[in-house]
Amino acid sequence: MSLITTTTDLEAFVRRARRDRHVTIDTEFMRDRTYWPKLCLVQIATAAEAVAVDPLAEGIDLAPLHELLRDLAVLKVFHACRQDLEIFHRMLGGRLPEPVFDTQVAAMVLGLGEEASYESLVTRIARARLDKSSRFTDWSRRPLSEAQLRYALADVTHLRVIYARLRERLVARGRLAWVDEELAKLLDPALYEQPPEEAWKRLKLRSREPRFVKLVQELAAWRERTAQRRDLPRNRILRDDLLLELAANRPTGPEALGRLGRISLDRQSAAEVLTIVRRVMALPEAELPRLPAPAEKPRGLGPVVELLRVLLKHCAEEYEVAPRLLAGAADLEAIAAGREAGVPALSGWRREIFGERALALRQGRLALTVRGRRLDLLAREAVG
Repeated sequence: MSLITTTTDLEAFVRRARRDRHVTIDTEFMRDRTYWPKLCLVQIATAAEAVAVDPLAEGIDLAPLHELLRDLAVLKVFHACRQDLEIFHRMLGGRLPEPVFDTQVAAMVLGLGEEASYESLVTRIARARLDKSSRFTDWSRRPLSEAQLRYALADVTHLRVIYARLRERLVARGRLAWVDEELAKLLDPALYEQPPEEAWKRLKLRSREPRFVKLVQELAAWRERTAQRRDLPRNRILRDDLLLELAANRPTGPEALGRLGRISLDRQSAAEVLTIVRRVMALPEAELPRLPAPAEKPRGLGPVVELLRVLLKHCAEEYEVAPRLLAGAADLEAIAAGREAGVPALSGWRREIFGERALALRQGRLALTVRGRRLDLLAREAVG
């Protein structure tokens, strides 16, 4: 097993790897006890070799790895790369590896499942089987066993076969550009930035009362900054339900905070929370946020959405594409309501195979009929 634990060995491997047109990459990380993912292993395979790089090895400098990730001449192939890109985005100081290919996205474009797992592609495409014995392991513990390394390297060795065969199918069906369009979204750095001021949007608000909303916004931002600074999961700082309870009860002093028996904060956190509450309670009404009321769905919209859902399933089967990749629930509701601006399903390749038909159905220029056991689309004159 090839485990790289020194900068010298990493430099030598990267020199060899940069001669390849593409490499396959995967990571092992832990984040159950930290805010930031703790990178524990990076697996990379070239045409000639597969290695595991140990980021936790004493004295290792990962700068050569950074060079490989930024090398525009070498394609980086991942499977379900979102979490890997999040790790590398932070490692590279806000940049992302380029160029990138994701076999899960490719599989969805080829109709191989909504979120095709790596294991399923190993079985279906590479005609191999994975050893699952090390699936649940603590990757931060050292030394790593041969079984762990064998398991980790399988994630990039089979991936080379999967990539080659999926790419061949994509080229044959003229769908490489579809994958590129999807990957452009994944390669937006903003997707991996976590501004504390936006943290409140993850919470389900129980009220839209302006002062309550402002308290939630401020407390969520404080929790996010504290979690980032201490490198702890945000719920280790303060659980969501307790944050909302603070915003609802609005304690301005230690006694009032103490009466909220479920909430336990260290001294510094308690002082910071009380400062936030007092500051928000002192704000004039004019400075408080006003959230717009949720838009009510027009009467009769539900059946139209269901018809569009049937059309979506039909188009996905016809073109052998994962339905979720074509359109989501929000897309269907927007099309049904006539809100077309900015709807992903109405742009690019999606419009060609689903969006145009969806608009025609809503406008009465297309009807759904059944013949035998098949759904048919019937074009007709627009109904006034």
